Amino acid sequence: MSGLCMGIKLQQAGFSDYTIFEKAGEVGGTWRENTYPGLSCDVPARFYSYSFASNPGWSSSFAEGREIWDYFIRVADRHGLRRHIRFNEEIVHSRWEDGRWRLRTAAGHESTADVLVSACGVLHHPRMPDIDGLHAFAGDVFHSARWDHSVPLDGRRIGVVGTGSTGVQIATNLAYRAAKLCVFQRTAQWVLPLPNMRYRVTPLLLRRVPSLNRLAYRAAQAFMEHGFGRAVVEPCWQRRVVGVACRLNLRTVRDPVLRRRLTPDYEPMCKRLVMSGRFYRAVQRPAVDVVSDPIEHVEPAGVVTRDGTLHELDVLVLATGFEAHAFLRPTELVGEGGVTLDDVWSPEPHAYRTVALPGFPNFFMIMGPHSPFGNQSLIAVAETQAGYVIEWLRMLRSGRVAHAAPTVQATGRYNDEMRKAMPSTIWVTGCRSWYIGADGVPMNWPWAPARHREMLSQPNLADFDVRRTATA
Repeated sequence: MSGLCMGIKLQQAGFSDYTIFEKAGEVGGTWRENTYPGLSCDVPARFYSYSFASNPGWSSSFAEGREIWDYFIRVADRHGLRRHIRFNEEIVHSRWEDGRWRLRTAAGHESTADVLVSACGVLHHPRMPDIDGLHAFAGDVFHSARWDHSVPLDGRRIGVVGTGSTGVQIATNLAYRAAKLCVFQRTAQWVLPLPNMRYRVTPLLLRRVPSLNRLAYRAAQAFMEHGFGRAVVEPCWQRRVVGVACRLNLRTVRDPVLRRRLTPDYEPMCKRLVMSGRFYRAVQRPAVDVVSDPIEHVEPAGVVTRDGTLHELDVLVLATGFEAHAFLRPTELVGEGGVTLDDVWSPEPHAYRTVALPGFPNFFMIMGPHSPFGNQSLIAVAETQAGYVIEWLRMLRSGRVAHAAPTVQATGRYNDEMRKAMPSTIWVTGCRSWYIGADGVPMNWPWAPARHREMLSQPNLADFDVRRTATA
């Protein structure tokens, strides 16, 4: 998604000499990688679109995964991006040398570039759980992002490890198909029951009246940014409304024992909020068992929990998430003077204003550390960051700048400012999540989404070590 966004922004700004390196054989990113049953977006589809390519034809308010993947394929084709994409070319090493970036792919191919942009996304390296005996399981086992569609599911005994957004979507789907479904829950989740409405007439209307399509995009944007966007970063009425809605939804679980099992011990939105209007109905089915006792080990017949119970299974699905703090790693990045990305990101990833790093000239990131991830449309975030990169490219093209990187001091001031803003966010209220860094401080954007756009509207040259051309 981010790479396609950057490519289109380049074309719109009049840049034609660019290459997009794609490690897979097709576009689509996470929507290509994830194909599990029940997959859908947890951001309204109207807003989960490029602003310059809003889609009037979404079939529902929260679109299914295949529909989103098809959207990205259409956008890539419509904008002629394929001639700029080198498929099945994974960049494994990049080095700043003699004023240019020198790139090497996994196949050993080498290229050079004046500017390097990482658009690798965030959630694309599956996190495998450390469970004793996992490889001893006699049935089928796979990660949710590596779904094995050859494995039959209907009428079988299935276990799902994990109850984040992915685990909830999978469990909700399989609850109506499995003979027995065990949902292994480490941490209870707050679930917001937003309805997934089917669109029947509106796609035709929005196609005929493009101005209404643009209005629908802006309305969904306002709902997300002024609702969830504010609720997670400051105490406000939106935060209270979300909390009340989640607690009322939990009360629809009739069995008091199951309800207690599903009740989190932290505030709503401290972890990424799960959007589902059907999950609580699904887990109340007779064939579904929510298991909150920790997993002790796996043996050939199934999963054994700490209480000694053997949960016999035919299929085990690992909905255990991703390495959220990897960003562009394991790609090796070597900057000025031989400094490496691992050097700079020890102990934690950080960035200048979510997009750049000191010591790495002419290098930018889409979805870099501290980008506004929490229950927002990452497409809108990518557009903002790509627009910022374009402003630097215009200065490079004009000859005013040869290369530039943010200073250590400016990067430090920005990160200090973020840390000071964190106490007002919901993420510090007492929960463990992939939002939290190793030092216990959230890695999310601590302000409203509009501030991110304002901050990246124009580069601040005073924050950069700028090398100018001899004639500039």
